[in-house]
Amino acid sequence: MRARLVLAIAGVATLAVLLFALPLAVVLGRIYRGQELLRLQRDTVAATRQIDIAAGPGDPLELPPVPETLAVYDIDGQRIAGRGSPEAADALVRRVLRTEAPADSDRGGRLVVAVPLIANEQLTGVVRAERSDAAAAGAAHKRWLFMAGVGAGVVLFAILAALVLGRRLARPLERLAEAARRLGEGDFAARAPTAGIREVDEVAAALAAATGQLKDLVTREREFSANASHQLRTPLAALRLELETIELRSGAPAELPAALAQVDRLEETIETLLVLARGTRRPDTVTTIEELLAEIGSRWKATLAELGRTLLIVTGAPTLRARASSSAVREIMDVLLDNAVRHGSGAVEVRAQLRDGSIAVDVADEGAGGAQDPEGLFARRSAGAGGHGIGLALARSLAQAEGGQLLVRPAPPTVFTLVLPAADDAPG
Repeated sequence: MRARLVLAIAGVATLAVLLFALPLAVVLGRIYRGQELLRLQRDTVAATRQIDIAAGPGDPLELPPVPETLAVYDIDGQRIAGRGSPEAADALVRRVLRTEAPADSDRGGRLVVAVPLIANEQLTGVVRAERSDAAAAGAAHKRWLFMAGVGAGVVLFAILAALVLGRRLARPLERLAEAARRLGEGDFAARAPTAGIREVDEVAAALAAATGQLKDLVTREREFSANASHQLRTPLAALRLELETIELRSGAPAELPAALAQVDRLEETIETLLVLARGTRRPDTVTTIEELLAEIGSRWKATLAELGRTLLIVTGAPTLRARASSSAVREIMDVLLDNAVRHGSGAVEVRAQLRDGSIAVDVADEGAGGAQDPEGLFARRSAGAGGHGIGLALARSLAQAEGGQLLVRPAPPTVFTLVLPAADDAPG
């Protein structure tokens, strides 16, 4: 913004100086030439007092010693004295002969005047004087240089004023941006100081009000998450105690270990959701993808086998290590595999590989796919409405919380891709 402001003000100042200085320079040039013409005319009139055109034939006409070129013409327009002027009267001389009034001309870098010679109140001839306009041009050039210096000073002052103004305007905006950035990082105490600019202060006040509202909202959601997790953990703990008590009895059912495993998984899911709600992801957590996929595959292969379907897990590198929480990745993969079981058909393939410096895990089946609105699959809706419930929306939120992405490719078959940041020691 500062650069644009400086360029704008400097451009306006330069344009204003040019619009003012160029006409003034032209006018000054004409003024100096007009003054030189008047001076030449005055000198020529003074010279006519020393010229006696009525002298006899044997008495040559003498011209006074003056720096300009003088010539004398009779009333017939013929030059009778002087040199450096045309033999016959030019238009300027003829005009004086016709009007009996002085005349002047400025052409080709030369100043020319013609004044009438009057004797006994009668026109007896014309004196023509010619001089270079170098003096007028030199004076005009000096004034132009002075004006150029003044104009440059004005533009320089405008640039300095623009820099000061830009700093004054940009600094409050930079403070607003810093406050917004800190708010995005979860610092609800961030406030932008008063700038003394009404519009900027109004934005700062609106941001402060929004910060307070967000703080209240996040506080309520975190309290709700903590209360909900507590309320869920209590019955789960009771359920675990009941199942473990049954396990100690003789003749415990064979399905009891599987039920305890599901309780463990449910507790882990609750903990993952609580971490997501609190935003307390640990960036140093590393998960080995092969081991995690092997564990997940052992659970889902049996489910798919009951439906006459198969699960194939393929990894493209010996060791794939993602910078993400294993519980979050496990929850995402469970959602994707559950989606393949419910809405897909045929064999399910899970393929993990290193792609563009990140770890990509593709989940595909042999279903028709081809959703017209692939992003709509991630919209939260009730499962009874024929949608995918909140599973895919939750999976995408978990992926984003871990610094990754959950993408979908609708071309049949539908392929979901989980992209996770690779650990620093991942193979290149």
